[in-house]
Amino acid sequence: MSFRFSVINSLLKREVIKPIESPRTTAIFGENVFTLHTARKYLSDETYKSLCASIKTGKKIDRFAANQIANGLKAWAESKGVTHFTHWFQPLTGATAEKHDSFFTLKSDGTPIEEFDGATLVQQEPDASSFPNGGLRTTFEARGYTAWDPSSPAFIMEIGESNTLCIPTIFISYTGESLDYKAPLLKALEELNKSAVDVCHYFDKNISKVTATLGWEQEYFIIDEALANARPDIVQCGRTVFGASPAKGQQLEDHYFGSIHERVFAFMKDFETEAYKLGIPLRTRHNEVAPGQFECAPIYEEVSIAVDHNTLLMDVMERVSYRHNLCVLLHEKPFAGINGSGKHNNWSMSTDTGINLLAPGKTPKTNLMFLTFFINAIKAVHDYADLLRAAIANAGNEHRLGASEAPPAIISIFAGEYLSKVLDEIEARIGDKFDEQDEAILKLDIHKSIPELFIDNTDRNRTSPFAFTGNKFEFRAVGASANCANAMTVINTIMAETLKTFKKDIDTLIDKGEKKEIAIMQTLQKYVSESKKILFDGDGYSEAWHHEAERRGLTNVPSVPLALDAMVTDKVKKLFTSNNVFTHSELEARHEIELEKYIKKIQIEARVMGDLALNHIIPAAINYQNKLLQNINGLKTVGLPESEYAGQLAILKDVSKHIQQIYEKTKALVEARKVVNKIEDTRTKAIAYSSQVKETFFKDLRYHVDKLERLVNDEDWTLPKYRELLFLK
Repeated sequence: MSFRFSVINSLLKREVIKPIESPRTTAIFGENVFTLHTARKYLSDETYKSLCASIKTGKKIDRFAANQIANGLKAWAESKGVTHFTHWFQPLTGATAEKHDSFFTLKSDGTPIEEFDGATLVQQEPDASSFPNGGLRTTFEARGYTAWDPSSPAFIMEIGESNTLCIPTIFISYTGESLDYKAPLLKALEELNKSAVDVCHYFDKNISKVTATLGWEQEYFIIDEALANARPDIVQCGRTVFGASPAKGQQLEDHYFGSIHERVFAFMKDFETEAYKLGIPLRTRHNEVAPGQFECAPIYEEVSIAVDHNTLLMDVMERVSYRHNLCVLLHEKPFAGINGSGKHNNWSMSTDTGINLLAPGKTPKTNLMFLTFFINAIKAVHDYADLLRAAIANAGNEHRLGASEAPPAIISIFAGEYLSKVLDEIEARIGDKFDEQDEAILKLDIHKSIPELFIDNTDRNRTSPFAFTGNKFEFRAVGASANCANAMTVINTIMAETLKTFKKDIDTLIDKGEKKEIAIMQTLQKYVSESKKILFDGDGYSEAWHHEAERRGLTNVPSVPLALDAMVTDKVKKLFTSNNVFTHSELEARHEIELEKYIKKIQIEARVMGDLALNHIIPAAINYQNKLLQNINGLKTVGLPESEYAGQLAILKDVSKHIQQIYEKTKALVEARKVVNKIEDTRTKAIAYSSQVKETFFKDLRYHVDKLERLVNDEDWTLPKYRELLFLK
């Protein structure tokens, strides 16, 4: 019996592992998090106030307070059986990182002691040279620092019987450059806060803080662990590089929102319990479109906390899946011809007075504030569409974007029929002479209709990369495996920059004697006119949209290496440096890192394809070829005419043809890779891997392998098939 069939047989004996019994969610929510409520029990009044001030305003914590907080953290952690701590950070690998240290140490006289002081809490020193740095550091310059981020609460990670205190941090080089996703995000959020508050003051002087919010939706596939381990491509690439489409895929749409399989449900219950303990406010779970695909989503949170929770949840999901003998696939396109996985980023802004700036109000004044932020968001996306495209560019998303299942690589905005009419009405007034009075905005009659706009009055367009959905924008193009921080850093920075420009434009008009409302309206008209080409409410999957987008002058860059060029244009460098988010060298480094990631992932996939073709596919086909030959020769021996075994001969010829094609293309793929590997310039090498390796060979090689899968005797085929991977649980 082949390994594939032994694995399938083992599934028949697989028992559902019951989820761990847990009390009500409200009883365990945040129990492993050092929240302010928990901190209040372990800190003095003065130290508690210092921590609160740092979280709310970014005020620096002094050494005394840091020591007190460290002592409180240690006491709390030890009460939960913790013996080790780690600075938990998000390097540019795309995964989280941690180095565990014990509370245990020795005094100078050899006396054992457990301690954790403020200096250790605030700063640690992991090896910076071993993480992606894009040339900012050399191998012999290893020093880097993790620095405590008080705005994100410490938490305890339970792994088996061991508990570890995790302290969220940023990661910087010895010379101060950002080497992670978190530090730039925090800078972008602060810039947005300042810019948005300045604009809010046109409408409400009581607003002192604006916070960006994020609600992510995490899509993922679940397959049996044994089946996954029987696929070298899944083990090494996170996706299948070969695989013929099953007779039944997702065409019946019967999996979407269907009943959840008992085994998957048990896994969901367990990872949700882990998530709740860590303060991750999961709210939704359901079957997604593709068989074997699922989704979870939380309640909205502040962006930086939401990013931490998403990256943390991905770790939790993978770890918990192993308890259930399952495997989580977070790749954007694990299966060809099957719906890919995204991570929709629902983004908005809220004030400390309780106003969602992207939700229409009930008065002309609040509606004008809504229109201001709504139109500025459109302008920001229009002006920096190429940068947004670069923010979601990776090797996995390259398979997914525009594949009739996800937004295209063309960045556009869906506003909905209702608001599109409002924008048209605003634009049509260009050149009109407004009455010079504070209520001039009422002349537009917009106030009569906008208050009727509720969340469900704006339809959802799942083909749009950036869709307005009632009180937020949904950035649907983010890939399932991505760190949300990358897209959020870009969105919040471009919004901050656009709002700064908006304020300058308004103040200029006011200085010239215009009334405030008239100045705002005239500027919004100008922005609508300049940005309207980015608005598209139709089918983003259609070929017609590609032609229309080209006519409008919108860019369409499906290739990752070329899309990444937007990261280092003069315009983008000016954007990030003027907002204190990235320096020129940091941008150049990140561009280099993303190109290197792309190269390595395509290189690995190419090598895996070669291995599978030569060591799995061709041998299986030859076995079947030999059986056909034996059958044909036997029939010849007994004297049957060729017409009696013409079918076998036809199959034999087809098998032989595909074997030869696979061998030749695999050999050519190896040679092409060798040639590309000699290229020294990273960008040129990435482009070559895209065009000369991926685009030239991957599709054609897969075609012949998948044809063989349909021809070769099922018993001889060694790799688990799509029907097994997607449907067997």
